[in-house]
Amino acid sequence: MKAVILAGGEGTRLWEETRSCPKPMIPIGDQPILWHIMQIYAAHGVRDFVICLGRLGNVVRDYFRDYRLYSSDVTIHTASGRIEYHPAAHDDWRVTLVDTGVGATTGERLVRIRPWVANDEVFCMTYGDGVADIDITRLIRFHTEHGLLATMTAVRPLPRFGVPDVEEGRVIRMREKPAFDHGWINGGFYVLRPSALDSITGPVMWEHAPLESLAAAGQLAAYEHLGYWQCLDTWKDKKSLEQAWASGHPPWKVWGG
Repeated sequence: MKAVILAGGEGTRLWEETRSCPKPMIPIGDQPILWHIMQIYAAHGVRDFVICLGRLGNVVRDYFRDYRLYSSDVTIHTASGRIEYHPAAHDDWRVTLVDTGVGATTGERLVRIRPWVANDEVFCMTYGDGVADIDITRLIRFHTEHGLLATMTAVRPLPRFGVPDVEEGRVIRMREKPAFDHGWINGGFYVLRPSALDSITGPVMWEHAPLESLAAAGQLAAYEHLGYWQCLDTWKDKKSLEQAWASGHPPWKVWGG
């Protein structure tokens, strides 16, 4: 099974970093968040990736071109240029990098990678800026059992601000970021049949008309994930993710090693 990852967005809220690299390449620890997302899928046996590139896509290309070099002990023969890679743990992934266009919408990017998933019964898809302790195996099984064209993971993230309880014009209590205090939102981590992409017509955002069309047709299932989920959208998000990784027990680390 393949996992499609959207990695071509602008990332304007993190412009100090994204002016020189795509948001999925912003490091959390010593690896880009894209690597963390791929590890989540690989932990459940999904190791065939299609990465949708856009602005600064060459940064992603360079990363995977040199991936083995930077993750191995090596001996370099300077006269011949030959490189010996010594035994080391390597991620056994197949990565297809597709230029889906600078400034393209998420819908356009999915249309452009359709040839790479056209022969698959189903495929996974997510965004290149969100991590979770999601059970991908259960998500795929949920999609199969419901038999619809598309499944979206619904999450309830922590509120960004404290929540006041108000009675008769007075705040009687402040609750600091209570867990799951507000409604479900789209958390990405989709499972799709290729024909779900038929709902994309024109240069539209996947999250708008296509998903609305699938929902109206009764073809969009919701997998409710109550565990950890966090997107990388602001500097505060980046700091939170970095602190979690530095702790040695990041909640999205569902893989060994």
